[in-house]
Amino acid sequence: MQNYHEEEVIGKAYDSRLMKRLLAYAKPYRWAMFLAVVLLVIITLVDLAKPWLVRVAIDEHINAGAYVGWQPGREPAPGIRVKGKILIPENKVKDASGGTVYQVIPYEGNNYLVAAVLSGKEYSVDTHGGTVYFHSEGQRYPGELISAEENAALRKADVTALVRLAVIYLFFLFFGFVVNYAQVYLLHRTGQKIIFDMRHKIFSHIQNLSMRFFDTNPVGRLITRVTNDTETLNDLFTDVLVNLFKDFFTLIGIILVMLRLNVRMALICFALLPIITVATVYYRTKARAAYRLVRVRLARINATLQESISGMRIIQIFRREKKKYEEFDRINSEHFEASFGELKVFAVFRPFINSMYTFGLALLIWFGGGQVLRGVIEFGVLYAFVEYSKMFFEPINNLAERYNIMQAAMASSERIFQLMDAKPEIENAPQPVKPDIRGNIEFRNVWFAYNPGEWVLRDVSFTVREGETVAFVGATGAGKTTIISLISRLYDIQQGQILIDGVDIRDIDISYLRSSIAVVLQDVFMFSGTIADNIRLSNVEIDDQKIHQIAEAVDADKFISALPRKYESEVVERGATLSAGQRQLLAFARALAFDPRILVLDEATANIDTETELIIQKAMRTISKDRTTLVVAHRLSTIQSADKIIVMHKGKIREMGNHQDLLAQEGLYYQLYQLQYKDQELVATS
Repeated sequence: MQNYHEEEVIGKAYDSRLMKRLLAYAKPYRWAMFLAVVLLVIITLVDLAKPWLVRVAIDEHINAGAYVGWQPGREPAPGIRVKGKILIPENKVKDASGGTVYQVIPYEGNNYLVAAVLSGKEYSVDTHGGTVYFHSEGQRYPGELISAEENAALRKADVTALVRLAVIYLFFLFFGFVVNYAQVYLLHRTGQKIIFDMRHKIFSHIQNLSMRFFDTNPVGRLITRVTNDTETLNDLFTDVLVNLFKDFFTLIGIILVMLRLNVRMALICFALLPIITVATVYYRTKARAAYRLVRVRLARINATLQESISGMRIIQIFRREKKKYEEFDRINSEHFEASFGELKVFAVFRPFINSMYTFGLALLIWFGGGQVLRGVIEFGVLYAFVEYSKMFFEPINNLAERYNIMQAAMASSERIFQLMDAKPEIENAPQPVKPDIRGNIEFRNVWFAYNPGEWVLRDVSFTVREGETVAFVGATGAGKTTIISLISRLYDIQQGQILIDGVDIRDIDISYLRSSIAVVLQDVFMFSGTIADNIRLSNVEIDDQKIHQIAEAVDADKFISALPRKYESEVVERGATLSAGQRQLLAFARALAFDPRILVLDEATANIDTETELIIQKAMRTISKDRTTLVVAHRLSTIQSADKIIVMHKGKIREMGNHQDLLAQEGLYYQLYQLQYKDQELVATS
């Protein structure tokens, strides 16, 4: 049997239906997302341009020894005078006909002038009698050593070009930084806005759900939906969706550039792709199973922590610390083992991809290095391939993290949309009304069950006139609290009618109905904030003066005035620093502040001492004046002055009347009264 607090196992690593719903939240920010993608394209182009610039610097300027020359006056374009010849960079010569052709060849740090064009050909070099000879295609060409001054003149254009390329490279670095900053800022700001809107919608949706939903869903799970799961989706929007475009653009760009530089070397780099593809598919299978197990084990840890912390008082009272520690240690160890299993899968995949990159790099150096030595390709081309291959494997390396995020996002979105798809059972009528509520209440043959077939109320009928005080008594489980929940329409009945001033409550606007009813529960809930905030409950129309008057009316002003900061005193979580009686008085003040037409008191004096009960009874008389009041009570002494007492038993009304009439009947109420009276006598005697 699955633990009540455990997360469900996710169905798919990627679900197009879920993704479509997620993208609907991004639709209002589609232009910002589009701009982020455009910036990514620019970033990709900048990244691709950097190795290309270095290749140009190496091949066309640093290793640029390919000059051709003619006798003065015969050159096809203006050039540099060296040893009586005019030399022009080979890539700038359009017409090589006419005159004697010369070429500058670099060798052992020097430049030599040779009466032949050897670039692109295989040649060897030897030295004889202090002269350097170049051999190619059976011919032997002596080389004339060019002086430092002549060499400087030759390289002046290259030096200028290198400075220009360096400036361009630095500009690309700065420009890339600016664009990267803008893209990251825009993308993460947009992602936070999307999550901001999503959290608003989730919280608003939760507030509109019926009480039955909260009866069957643990609080920890709902908190996880609004916090952890939405944060996981933030990672999807900011790290996966848009960056997938970057990975795609990068791969396509690298492929095109590699093919443009050298087809054979590009094919060597691509030869490893089938192996990488198989490894990726295998990793996905293993990673998915490991990730599922980690999520389930993590859910168990969260559930155990929530339960243990909430019940810490009981754990310490019954000295169950050791037992709970052993239980947590077992669950924590299971999570550790699952996490370690996930780590092992990840630890194999990423090093394997790195090994493939290293192997591919070795192939490039082996093949490309030989091509460079034979003069088939330039050294700059080999350098560019090394850089591009590194960039080529980077998106594949990121695949593991992207896949984990995608799995987490799909799991989180599935659970979020399960929550969002939960329909409120209590909804307004198509045309709800807002009658002038005076406080007349009627139950007509009401049947109600929390679970189908398990009737809690059976054919209940009664009337309460405006201004009356009606009490409900009976054993636990008789249906008393259910009645007051139905009046506020926290649940809908299965049969019968509940009328307020002759109008079926299902036809009344829900917000208007509940604003006309105030409920004081046995377990008063206090919000974090000040005393005044807990009375006002964010209603700005209730000013401080009115709060003071209300507190005085219910005798709460005495203990509030004794607090260090009086009405501005901080209330800790659930009002733990206040006594049960003080919390009850604040609840009465809260009810009176909203001036309801119908007041409901559910076991309002169940957990307080006799002295405090007297104060609260006085407060009850104050707030129930001129209001229809429904009281659920175990202490019969608190309801003897009620206009009508309804005795419930097993979901049915057994007796109805005032205190004296019911005692005279000597029925169920009489028995309850006798039991309590004897209990009080025993307590007094002891």
